[in-house]
Amino acid sequence: MTFRDVFAVREYRAIYLSLMVNWAGDYLSKAAVTVLVYQQSESVLLSAAAFGVSFLPWIIGGTLLSALAERYPYRRVLIIADLSRMVPIALLLVPHMPVWAMLVLVFLASLGMPPTQAARSALLPQLVGREKLPTAIAINQTTTQAAMVLGYLAGATIATTISPRVALAADALTFALSAAVIARGVRPRPATRTRAQRTHLLHESGEGFQLVFGRPVLRSIALMVFVMSLFVIAPESLAVAWAAEGSGDAAARGLNQGLIMAANPIGFVVGGLLITRLASPALRDRLIRPFAILACLALVPAAFDPPMPIVVLIVAISGVAAGGLSPTLNGKFVLMLPHGYRARAFGVIQGGIQLAQFAGVMVTGLLADLFWLPAVVGLTGLAGTAAMAYLSARWPSEETFEAAIEEASATYPPADAPTVPAPALSPEVAPAATTSVTPDRPAAAGRMDA
Repeated sequence: MTFRDVFAVREYRAIYLSLMVNWAGDYLSKAAVTVLVYQQSESVLLSAAAFGVSFLPWIIGGTLLSALAERYPYRRVLIIADLSRMVPIALLLVPHMPVWAMLVLVFLASLGMPPTQAARSALLPQLVGREKLPTAIAINQTTTQAAMVLGYLAGATIATTISPRVALAADALTFALSAAVIARGVRPRPATRTRAQRTHLLHESGEGFQLVFGRPVLRSIALMVFVMSLFVIAPESLAVAWAAEGSGDAAARGLNQGLIMAANPIGFVVGGLLITRLASPALRDRLIRPFAILACLALVPAAFDPPMPIVVLIVAISGVAAGGLSPTLNGKFVLMLPHGYRARAFGVIQGGIQLAQFAGVMVTGLLADLFWLPAVVGLTGLAGTAAMAYLSARWPSEETFEAAIEEASATYPPADAPTVPAPALSPEVAPAATTSVTPDRPAAAGRMDA
């Protein structure tokens, strides 16, 4: 499937435009809020808190908010979440607001992220179908990476040269635009979970965990994504200190920091585009294990303290491997989810990614305070390589994945059928979770937002 085939779907074009506007606005506001808080408080800690508070909803309640998205039509969730997030961002425009109030408003705006991303991920297969899904996921993921880079650059530039509130006003408008695009471009669909099926929200959230960690095929993908998120975050989290160690010139430090932080997202975009455009589905499947290992292995040479151009190169290679791997894993994962569980399963994965990245940032930061920074990055890559090699050796066979996809597809109603309740989990659908990643049959020899 080509990009043209995917963009031929009218509803996908609306979802894509909404995604692009939404993510650009998110990172625009992150950069602007950080500058605004720093200007008002002159505190590095508070400015960092303004940046980090947006991750809290995923860590402390992402799975619950994603389960909430499963209760209502996805289109309605997307529109209401956009309009709800617009309000606290608009309130940040009030002058002379105390810093604590800004942090509260940023947190409230961020509460809309889990249901928005979960609903979008769950809706995507309904729009493009099974065959186009991997290509659509690759387009979305490369777009979010590009939007992150552009949003950060635009937000920081506007905030420092004009005013942070100009960037925040632009972000508020992006939410209104996103809601309008969804309302006009996506047709209404019924909720996948009927009112009669609703139980306690904690129970519904727990079903997402049961599904993801109870099925070996889903658990294998989840563990690989979590491990990759844990280890490849090191260069980005240590970029400021790494750049400072490499040069005494302030301008050079700023340039090096920017290059280190941008290398992985740029590599991710390149890897996703190349693999999606040039590799056949069978080749993408065969590249899963090599790319998983390469994503961490590429960072090992950092232990030898190479010059900055080499540092940027190895970080970019890690990003290429992650970008080439991610659409394939994401596509398989989504296709193996039974009807009515996609938003909750997405919440489990995204919450795990955020927690893994947070742990990676904290651990590598602590180690870099105690030991030589290049050695910390290199040994982190080595540990990640060992973990990925272990997961790759126990990777399920392609036949196992295909059987799971067929089983899940049987739970979905035809596109023109009336509402069909989501099936209840049973031992056959989601066996009890274990700590093993052993597949149902022997394996063959040898930042997931849709």
